[in-house]
Amino acid sequence: MKKKTYKIDVDCANCANLMEDAARKIEGVAEATVNFMLQKMIIKFEENYDPEQVMQRVIKACKKVEPDCEIHVK
Repeated sequence: MKKKTYKIDVDCANCANLMEDAARKIEGVAEATVNFMLQKMIIKFEENYDPEQVMQRVIKACKKVEPDCEIHVK
C-alpha cells in the first residue's frame, strides 16, 4: 500500500472535512486524512491502483464539495 502526502489550500475546517469524506469514497483509496491546520492531505492507496489516476478522481470529487480548494500533486 502506497502512502502519499499532498499540500492543499482550503479555507475552512468544515470544507476540509467534506474533502476528506469525498476522498474516502473514491475507488482505490484505502484511507484519506485531511489536516486543516497543516493544510495537508494524506492518502493511502489500495494495491493494484495507480496513485496518479486515483488522485485525478480525488481532485474531481473534492472540487465538487469545495470548488475553491487546491490540491498540489507535484
